[in-house]
Parts: sequence; structure tokens; C-alpha cells
Amino acid sequence: GSGGIMLPNHAPLVVAEQFGTLATLYPDRIELGLGRAPGTDQVTMRALRRGHQETEDQFPRDVVEILQYFKAPQVGQKIIATPGQNTHVPVWLLGSSLFSAQLAAKLGLPYSFASHFAPRMLGQAIELYRENFEPSEYLDKPYVSMGVPVVVADTDEEAQFLATSAYQRVLGLIRGESLKLKPPVTSMQGLWNTAEQLSVENFYTMAQIGSVETVRSGLQKLLDTYEVDEFIFTCDVYDTVKRLDSFTQLMQVKSGN
Repeated sequence: GSGGIMLPNHAPLVVAEQFGTLATLYPDRIELGLGRAPGTDQVTMRALRRGHQETEDQFPRDVVEILQYFKAPQVGQKIIATPGQNTHVPVWLLGSSLFSAQLAAKLGLPYSFASHFAPRMLGQAIELYRENFEPSEYLDKPYVSMGVPVVVADTDEEAQFLATSAYQRVLGLIRGESLKLKPPVTSMQGLWNTAEQLSVENFYTMAQIGSVETVRSGLQKLLDTYEVDEFIFTCDVYDTVKRLDSFTQLMQVKSGN
């Protein structure tokens, strides 16, 4: 999966041809996640020659346009994605608010909620999506994934230590500073104030941090609560070896070993 292509920054035909190329090279391995957030600041948006008002109004039309590019061309269709046509790349709608939930339901598309950084409206968005879902040529029933930040290590204590890199990154986001991942620290005290600590903790409401058993238990609780079909994981660990090890141990969570 793409994780997220922010459509305000890209022309639909370009996206369709890029993912059509990938689908041609790697059949049945490519999915396309589409989001409507610009994902950047106003200066960069202008550099991309995309206007905010245009993207807000245009997003549903752009999604429908991309869906058509992946099908067989219609009679009289003047613009054809090559490659792209007839690849039938699976498309997800991404979101952190209710708008994308409603659109995904209307179009009968799978829906992925960005609870790895914006968990507040997760339950409401999933409920809205499921209640308003219209069966389509893509799905006959709702299909949902949720984003979950994870750090898995040999012990809960080590995982909490490694997670301080992620906490520092969010703290930088709150302060408008660098988002570069920093080495972990033994304590966050002195690095944040009480209000900032609360903001970071709210950001990571869905985070699962700990040993294999701790993370397995936490993920099961999320599954019991939201009944999602898939999880999509992020892992902001500073050391590359430790990050890969975290994903390796995450697979143990899945396998039950």
C-alpha cells in the first residue's frame, strides 16, 4: 500500500499512471490510499501550484476520476491512463475527520482512519462509515483499518525508552520545530511542560508500547473496541536496527508466538 497519496498535491492522471505502472510491474501487490490533506504548508502548496479552496471542492471528483482510470475505458473516453487502464488497483480513502468517512461510505470504498496521529474522532468516523456504507463494485460491506503507533521491545521498560524518540518528534510538531527523529532519552521530564505532555499523550492515545505480550494485549483491546479489519502501523524508533527488531517482534504478536 502507498500509505498515503495526498491528492491536493497531484494530478489524478499522474497518480493513476504511476500506480498503474506499479500494478503492472507487481500484480496484486499494490494498493492506493488517497487523502485530501495538503500535508504541507501554504508556501509549498503554492510551489505545487495547488490552491486550498480548489482541493477542498475537487477531492471527491478527483477520486472518482482515478477510479475510472483504473477501469476499462468507456466509449468516447478521451483521456486514458497508460499504464493504468484495466489494472483495477484497489483504492482506499484515508482520513482523520468525518468527511472522508462519508465519502468512502458513499463510494463503497475501504476506509482507513489516521488514528496514529489524530485518534479523537476514530469511533465516530467508523460508526458513520458503517451506518452509511453503500455496497459497490469494490466492496459488498464496510472494510476499515486504523493507524496504530507501535514500539515493541524485549521489555516494557526498553520499549518506553525507545518511544521517547517519537515523543520528542511530536513535541517538535507542537512547537513548530524540526520533526527530525532524535535519539531516545532516559526521561522526558525537563523536555516538556505539563500542557505539552498532555498533548503528546493525546496524540498517542492508540499507541501500543511494550513487550510482545503487552502489545498483543493492547491490540486485542483495540480490536474488541473498534472491530476493525486491519491495522496499519507506524514505528518511530531512532535506531534502524532497533526499529527493524520492533517490526520483527510485532510479527510475533500476529503469529501468537
